Amino acid sequence: MMRCIELAKNGLGTTYPNPLVGCVIVHEQKILGEGWHYQAGRPHAEVNAIKSVTQKKLLQEATLYVSLEPCSHFGKTPPCAHLIIEKGIKKVVIGSLDPNPLVAGKGIQKLKEAGCEVIVGVLQKECDTLNKRFFTFHRKKRPYVFLKWAESQDVFIAPKSRNEQKPVWITNSFSRQRVHKMRAEEQAILVGTQTVLMDNPSLTTRDWEGHSPLRVILDKNLRIPKTAHVFDETVPTLVFSEKAAENSSHVTYQVIDFSKDVATQILSVLYDKNIQSLMVEGGAQTLQTFIDENLWDEAFVFKGPVSFTEGIKAPTINGTLIHQDSLKEDQLFHFKNPES
Repeated sequence: MMRCIELAKNGLGTTYPNPLVGCVIVHEQKILGEGWHYQAGRPHAEVNAIKSVTQKKLLQEATLYVSLEPCSHFGKTPPCAHLIIEKGIKKVVIGSLDPNPLVAGKGIQKLKEAGCEVIVGVLQKECDTLNKRFFTFHRKKRPYVFLKWAESQDVFIAPKSRNEQKPVWITNSFSRQRVHKMRAEEQAILVGTQTVLMDNPSLTTRDWEGHSPLRVILDKNLRIPKTAHVFDETVPTLVFSEKAAENSSHVTYQVIDFSKDVATQILSVLYDKNIQSLMVEGGAQTLQTFIDENLWDEAFVFKGPVSFTEGIKAPTINGTLIHQDSLKEDQLFHFKNPES
């Protein structure tokens, strides 16, 4: 099953809104074939694994391992449970049950009705973690939320003043490349008004090969100029404001009430738009909003070697430190919300 999980991770960032799935077919302790789900609308992991088997006659004596329950419904592709039955595979080992109401136990039921031996829950915790975004989306009806910021040695995220409208780098190029890799793995990225006005960020994955996420901007009073990078036509942008505005080909405006729970409203809208994951990158007030409403799952805090003496204080977070890493002179602290 660990091999299934390893394979599934190859699809991170490309399978949305589908889950990450890996599949391995074994005969007499030898791998006959394996595969993973590459992209929504393309064949699922089980299909790719079966297709990779050269000795098809051995399938009837083989065991199929898959990290998530095989689907049993017709979507953009035919149901995998049907294919498994059709190929005569008599034993199926599953990691996680699928929380999607379209599947949710129906795939297992169909396999059992066809006479398959089905074992469920092998490395379930690891398989559930693999699809934390997908599971959170279906169970909590919101995207999985990552917080990310960089802070100085004296715990500021920005200096008190600056001379130019561009980022003041706290971390090195390796840390920035890590952030772009993280962006490529998620569906949406969010920043507040001040971050755009002060830094004029592009919020793309220009330092990493991969798809740039939907840009989500908080602009209560529509103060951000149309010349800002977030309004170029390279990536779609969603703007939350209190004032209605006309949509364009790449920019959509959404009115919310900024006097109420802002993070809750944002996640509700993103859920309706089928967004399963969100990276909140700043600024301090925006990050603190998600922290205060306890609507975050993981946080990545990069600490650089610089000091500002005074400036904008970094957010305050009470999370469980689960990992610490070094990127040359930078430090990366990875926190988990113990209540998520």
